[in-house]
Amino acid sequence: MHPNPAFRKTAADRNLAFARARGFGVLSVNGPAGPVMAHVPFLLSDDGTTADLHLARSNAVIAAGLPAQAVLAVMGPDAYISPDWYGVPDQVPTWNYIAVHLRGTLVQLPDDAMDGHVNALSDTFEARLAPKPVWRSSKMGEGVMDRMKRMILPFRLQITAVDGTWKLNQNKTPAARAGVIAALKGQGGAQADIAQAMRELSDD
Repeated sequence: MHPNPAFRKTAADRNLAFARARGFGVLSVNGPAGPVMAHVPFLLSDDGTTADLHLARSNAVIAAGLPAQAVLAVMGPDAYISPDWYGVPDQVPTWNYIAVHLRGTLVQLPDDAMDGHVNALSDTFEARLAPKPVWRSSKMGEGVMDRMKRMILPFRLQITAVDGTWKLNQNKTPAARAGVIAALKGQGGAQADIAQAMRELSDD
């Protein structure tokens, strides 16, 4: 997390909403030889106290030994910021981004939790593809899903802290920020997303 408090004023509920909407992050634990990471989809509980996920049985995170203290880093859009865009002298390049860290204890769930987890995960993300009909595991051939589920295990991050960095030039003047927004919004992709986030922050 960036140490500047100007970038860390976002309320916990907004950080959780961001993490829930993204639903994908980098899970990190300390292994015997150093940090171990896994890129995982996850489901955040309604109250933001847990995140459910699954890992392949051979994943190094499991071998690190559980339960364990863990961080789930959730990244949003990011963009390079040119000093020319501020419209004032003596500026330096920087990078704007949004990131939320969910910290807590990673525990393994009973194997029978896998059915509900897999179905909830696919239902959640399939619903975002509407009007496409929702894909369900019942569409698979007999026994196929059961064989695939034997290769993964269910886990839960019991969240004890939520930290967010919304580094969106809050330390600059409104005029300088407006210059950055104008430069970014026409570029599309993540740059346009950062411009939108900067506009929304200005409106708060």
